[in-house]
Amino acid sequence: MKTYLPKNSLEARKWHVINAEGAVLGRMAVQIADTLRGKNKPIYTPHLDAGDFVVVINAEKVVLTGKKEDAKLFMSYSGWKGGEKYTSVAQVRAKHPERLITHAVKGMLPKNRLGDQLLTKLKVYKGAAHPHQAQQPAVVAPSN
Repeated sequence: MKTYLPKNSLEARKWHVINAEGAVLGRMAVQIADTLRGKNKPIYTPHLDAGDFVVVINAEKVVLTGKKEDAKLFMSYSGWKGGEKYTSVAQVRAKHPERLITHAVKGMLPKNRLGDQLLTKLKVYKGAAHPHQAQQPAVVAPSN
């Protein structure tokens, strides 16, 4: 008995556009991560990249439930003593709203080279415009 391995061709991959306006961040991130990995396809293989490209628009209009807008903090460390910096969700949304979605999706992907490769297929944009019209992406509504 032989194991079927899907062909790894970029031509067979589809492009999906997800509008983040009014969508809950965590629920949308799960949908994005599953599409990037290819879990929505019958040819899903855990150790191969069988997923599609995802374009997220209106990243600044994503919704966080509860008190996460004020209470949730992102930490970065410079490597020096006392080099910890904490940033709230509101501050991140004001400067770089794309990072909210990227950070949430990155946490749901594998922590290895495959996860890094999958994350390159995620394109997040602040407004409604995106430069990927030539790929003829399919518009997908996020499920809440």
